[in-house]
This record gives sequence, C-alpha cells and structure tokens, in this order.
Amino acid sequence: MITMVVFDMAGTTVDENNVVYKTVREAINEEGFDFSLEQVLEVGAGKEKLQAIKSVLALVGKQDDNLANKIFENFRQKLENAYRTQDIFEQSNATRLFHTLKQQGIKVVLNTGYNRETAETLVEKIGWKIGDDIDALVTASDVGENRPKPDMILYAMKQLGVSDAKEVIKVGDSSIDVEEGKNAGCSINIGITTGAHTYEQLKAADPEYIINDLLELLPIVKTANESARSEKAGA
Repeated sequence: MITMVVFDMAGTTVDENNVVYKTVREAINEEGFDFSLEQVLEVGAGKEKLQAIKSVLALVGKQDDNLANKIFENFRQKLENAYRTQDIFEQSNATRLFHTLKQQGIKVVLNTGYNRETAETLVEKIGWKIGDDIDALVTASDVGENRPKPDMILYAMKQLGVSDAKEVIKVGDSSIDVEEGKNAGCSINIGITTGAHTYEQLKAADPEYIINDLLELLPIVKTANESARSEKAGA
C-alpha cells in the first residue's frame, strides 16, 4: 500500500519561474563565466545549491572550493533579494492533489535542495500549512547528505512513522529526484515535465512513470493500492 508521497518543490509543486537557477547562473557568471541557464539546469537541478554551483563549475574543469563558497554566499544574498519581490505560485493542481491524497490517508511530504529558510519562505508565500496542507517539509539543511543520496526521504519516513520505502512514491522534475527515490528504495519513482528536465532527460533516469500534470498521480496511486489489496486478499 502507498502510505506516503514525497514531492520535490521548485518545478514540481512550486512555480517560481526558475528564479533559483537563474540566480545561480547570475552569481556564477559574475565571476567571469558564461554558462547558459540550460547548462545550470542540466547539472544542477535538484541538488543542494552549493553542490549545484560546484557541478556547474566542473563543466569547465574548475574545482575551487573557495570560489564555490564565494559564489554561494553571493547567490544567497541575491536570492533573498529576489524573493522579496518574486511572485511564487503553486504548480497547477498541487493543493488539490495534496488534499485528495490526505483524504485517502496518504501522507504528503515536500523535500528540496533548498535550505530550510528558503523552503519555508516558499511555503509561506504560497500559503501552505504544515500539518494541514502537507504533513512534513524536509530540506537540504536537515540531513547529512543530499540528493541523490536518500537521506531526506529516509528522514521524512522516520518523522512520519513509515517503516517500508515500498510504501513511498517520489515525484520530481529532475533526474536526480528519480535517482534519490530509487536510492531510498521507493516502489514508484515519477518524473514530471513541468520543471527543470525534459521528457528525454527524465526518461534517462528510468522512472516508473513520467507525467505532465500532478493530478496524473492519482490513478497511479489507485492502481498501486488496488494491486496491493488484491495481493493481500489472495495471500
């Protein structure tokens, strides 16, 4: 039975017009580089943002922790300024989906490569409430290792009393989301085409499903739970 769904934030459940990755690109390029947004999204999407910066720099063979940390601090300041004026919206049907899942007794978790301060800012601007619209929020700063390591999903499972990863679905808009779910042992890992990565990029990560709208998750959950009930009845 599916008892928990873990959703990525930006590009999956949150529409912030790629402001984070645009800001990553701006902060990096101020140091004399000329990366495109597509390059930043390809190697940085879904990652903790210092690691995303390091991954972008690695595209040109640059491995310099001091430079990466300098860029990261500049990025944080720029992002804070951007969020003061940036309009933040939920992705289409996100709240409706959350409430439908919760009505079915399924726990709803948001997880993200953002730090907690940034993630809470997004949740607050949209108006979601932990304990009401979602059951938990897990961020990059809450765990020791980040995507594609499974720490955030395992942390959420422990928080909400889910002992078996086979009861968990992971949904995200980047290949690293799919990798994270697989590494956690989630029974179903779903790519969604509303964010950072294309259908082809998501497909390369070999998810069980690729969807174009969040509500497409509901029949997947229904099928999985009907199958689980049938197996239990026949046991």
